[in-house]
Amino acid sequence: MSSAMRKLIPLGNRVLVKKVEPVLKTAGGIYLPDSAKNTQTEGEVVAVGPGARNFEGNLIPIGVSVGDKVLLPEYGGSVLKLGEDEFHLYRDEEILGKFH
Repeated sequence: MSSAMRKLIPLGNRVLVKKVEPVLKTAGGIYLPDSAKNTQTEGEVVAVGPGARNFEGNLIPIGVSVGDKVLLPEYGGSVLKLGEDEFHLYRDEEILGKFH
């Protein structure tokens, strides 16, 4: 990880994600055609903000943690170039789910 990424702490309910390259070959060695690829992408959470505050001022925690593998929408988020690495910044509610 670049030193620039380690210094970036998302604010509010934002989550910093590094996208994972899609699997292009199955475990059996079969290469997948472009039409078989999913439009949704996966990523790994590398940093999270503290969360958002509700109307009473209480902190609503973010539903993912650093290291979680998450399912991302095809579009959305902000692209950040930190050093030679590319990251994506999403709001917590934009993340579709996490893998266990």
